[in-house]
Amino acid sequence: MLTTSLAQAEEEHDPHFEPVIKLTEQVDVKTMEEDEDVLFKMRAKLFRFAAEASEWKERGTGDVRLLQSKETQKVRLVMRRDKTLKVCANHLISSDMKLQPNIGSDRSWVWKVSADYAETPATAETLAIRFANAENAALFKEAFEKAQKSNVDLASSKPAEPTESTPEVVADEKKEEEPAAETTEEGKKEE
Repeated sequence: MLTTSLAQAEEEHDPHFEPVIKLTEQVDVKTMEEDEDVLFKMRAKLFRFAAEASEWKERGTGDVRLLQSKETQKVRLVMRRDKTLKVCANHLISSDMKLQPNIGSDRSWVWKVSADYAETPATAETLAIRFANAENAALFKEAFEKAQKSNVDLASSKPAEPTESTPEVVADEKKEEEPAAETTEEGKKEE
């Protein structure tokens, strides 16, 4: 009898608190992925090789995606952790990357990245990715190599035009300045 009255008291007691501040303004969060098309998306676990400890360290679990820019058509690999959505991999897929099977597993791949922008500043990393099964790993390899070929084709079809900030132009400017310096030195030697 005492337990039934306690249960009834708990049901009747339903506290409701009004918020002190009303949040009416919606904030748009930009991920910088809005102007890109998803070519591939699959759940996986990412690891990086820590050379100082000579071991693989887990970077995160989440959806690995290959994103193609609508503007430049270049493809990059982006992976975010599941709950926090923190970026754990972000790099352009280049021609020098070679997907190699991880020793002892048919469902994982290893590759080297010259500049991964998941952390600041960008660092060279050796990454490994593991999928739920061998079929998913094969699908990833196929999509990765297709994206790699696409980026290589883009680079070969559009030769880079030198701009004011490219090193080629800076080197040309220095070459133009050097002969002037030599003539003044020769003029000094003649005197």
